[in-house]
Amino acid sequence: MPDDRYTHGHHPSVLRSHTWRTAQNSAAYALGRLAPGQDLLDVGCGPGTITCDLAELVAPGRVVGIDAAAEVLPRAAPGTPGTPGNVSFEVGDVYALAFDDGSFDVVHAHQVLQHLSDPVAALVEMGRVLRPGGSLAVRDGDFAAFAWAPRLAALDRWMELYHQVTARNGAEPDAGRHLLSWVRAAGFCEPVMTSSTWTFADPDARAWWGQLWAERVELSAFAHQALAYGLSDPVELAGMARAFRQWAQDPDATFVIPHGEVLAVKP
Repeated sequence: MPDDRYTHGHHPSVLRSHTWRTAQNSAAYALGRLAPGQDLLDVGCGPGTITCDLAELVAPGRVVGIDAAAEVLPRAAPGTPGTPGNVSFEVGDVYALAFDDGSFDVVHAHQVLQHLSDPVAALVEMGRVLRPGGSLAVRDGDFAAFAWAPRLAALDRWMELYHQVTARNGAEPDAGRHLLSWVRAAGFCEPVMTSSTWTFADPDARAWWGQLWAERVELSAFAHQALAYGLSDPVELAGMARAFRQWAQDPDATFVIPHGEVLAVKP
C-alpha cells in the first residue's frame, strides 16, 4: 500500500484555505447528481466545510467524511450547532476504505488525487464502496495552468519549486488535466469532464490569498520538505513570501486557479 506524503501539511495557513471551501465554490459541478436520501462518502474531507454542505443536500441520507489526519477532522458531534445530524467524521485510508462493498450512492473527493502516488488505485477503492449506478465526483487543481499577473520571478520559481517538491513526494500537482484518464483507467463509465476556476482579483481576495501563501512558503510542510530535500533555502523561501505580499498589494493583480472535474458512474 502506498505511503504517501502530504505536500501541504496542516499549518494554520493551509487550514485557512481549506475552511474557506464550500459546496458552492468547490463542488458546484457535482450538485446536480445529489438528491435527498443518498448516502455519501467525502474522501479527504479535511475540516469538513464541504462535507457539511453536501450533508444538507442529501439529508436524511448518511454522510461520512474521512481524512488521513485526525487532527484536522471536525470535533463537533453530529447534531451540534453547525453540524448536520446526518454527518459523521472519522480517520480513513483512501487505499483501504473501512466500508463494505456498495455502501454509498456518491463518493466525492476534492483536491485529493493530486497528493497520491497511485491515484488510480485510490479511485478503484472508491468504486468498490459505490453501489452500482452510483456517482463518483472528483475535482483537482492543475498547478501548471495557474495564471497570475503581474509576473514576478520569485513566483515563477515558487511554481518550479512546488513541482520539484511534489515530484519527490511521488505526487502529480497537475492532476486536473489527468482526471479523465485516471477515472477511465479505474473502470468507471459515462465520465463527464468539466473545468472551473477560483479567481482572486479584488482587494480582499488578493490580501487573503497573498498572505496565505506568504506564510505557506516559509512555515508549512511544503517549506519544510523543500529544505529537507535540499531544493531550496531559507533566503529563497523568504523571497517568495515577499513576492506574494508584493503581488497582493498591486491593485491590478490577479490569480486564477483552474480545476479539472469529472463526474462518472459505477458500472
